[in-house]
Amino acid sequence: MGQRACIIGGGVVGLATAYALVRDGVDVTLVEARDALGSETSFANGGQLSYRYVAPLADAGVPWQALGWMLRGDSPLRLRPRLDPAQWRWMAAFIAACRTSINRRNGAHLLRLALLSQATLQGWREDDRLDGFGWRRNGKLVTFRDANHFQHARRRLADNLHQQVLGPAECASLEPALAGVPLVGGIYTPDEEVADCHAFCQQLAARLQASGRCEFLLGQTVTGICHADGQVHAIELNGQRLPVDSLVIAAGHRSATLALPGVRMPLYPLKGYSLTVPIGAAHRAPDLSITDYDRKIVYARIGEHLRVAAMVDIVGFDPTPDPRRLALIKRQARETFPLAGDYEHAVEWAGMRPATPSGVPLIGATGYRNLWLNLGHGALGFTLACGSARLLSELIRQRTPSIDLQGLTPRAA
Repeated sequence: MGQRACIIGGGVVGLATAYALVRDGVDVTLVEARDALGSETSFANGGQLSYRYVAPLADAGVPWQALGWMLRGDSPLRLRPRLDPAQWRWMAAFIAACRTSINRRNGAHLLRLALLSQATLQGWREDDRLDGFGWRRNGKLVTFRDANHFQHARRRLADNLHQQVLGPAECASLEPALAGVPLVGGIYTPDEEVADCHAFCQQLAARLQASGRCEFLLGQTVTGICHADGQVHAIELNGQRLPVDSLVIAAGHRSATLALPGVRMPLYPLKGYSLTVPIGAAHRAPDLSITDYDRKIVYARIGEHLRVAAMVDIVGFDPTPDPRRLALIKRQARETFPLAGDYEHAVEWAGMRPATPSGVPLIGATGYRNLWLNLGHGALGFTLACGSARLLSELIRQRTPSIDLQGLTPRAA
């Protein structure tokens, strides 16, 4: 294309976008506000690459269920209302999306993107020999403690070719670490994957650096975007202007602060938490990725550590971890897998997942000729990053997209 693309955001989505563009022959400048790449929401996420479990949070019954959760001390979802119009607008749009028909439609859009992402990552691993980030195809087991929840999940199961319904004994046989856990059943998907998102970011950065086609500007905060006549001309960095040929915004939940007139970015951060638990020789950690459906906790073995992740806190923009939430996750993880690892030396973390009310990201063109979005992936940033990057590279280079873009573009916001 003969021009240089500028990407704002050095998390997994921004780095994957840079990698896809460089791979396709486009020079890139990547701007990141932090001094290190992949150091915010991409740093210690759940680790599961759950390509067939991408249904949006917004679904029928969720608002009423959330009200019930609010009365519990161990609620997986917490809402702290604020005098913030952005929060109220986001919540109103979220509630409007809580319908079965909308959930299934958006789930279909996400599944289409997720399967493209899986194929894209496979291509990068095989064709480019991209490795060094703990990738495994270990399979995933969603476990159920409540019979009604299990039966509901079985009724909605549409992919019997890739997913298997198991009884309690079969769950324990498949994953011995579950022995003694009071389950009513599970759903097993053998082709799900796991990896270290932060390590993946570092591998992408190393490949980009080695390519000679990517310039990194770290510790640089974008304070404004200069535009005229329907296109972007420059970005403002700490008082200086950097001219741009084309611009991609992939800055997570902070992207909304860069919105231009006519560009909607209905984003709000959903705070999530994780523990990274060391695994010793005497420990019995699960090898499969586990999702405890009723407690809303995910487990992923990444090398010699068990990643435990949970919670959706809609509490504003403060990324500070809440020790009470982390203590709850640790207690419930210990109850489920008491021998899984050294919980006393677990590393605690919280991240701000950039979510749209519908749960569907915004990928593609805007009303400005050279301004593009790749944002709003919520808790699925790692899962969807490679496919989203591939699509955006195709769009920027004016190629036919690999999948139908219906429901995925900024126009759908």
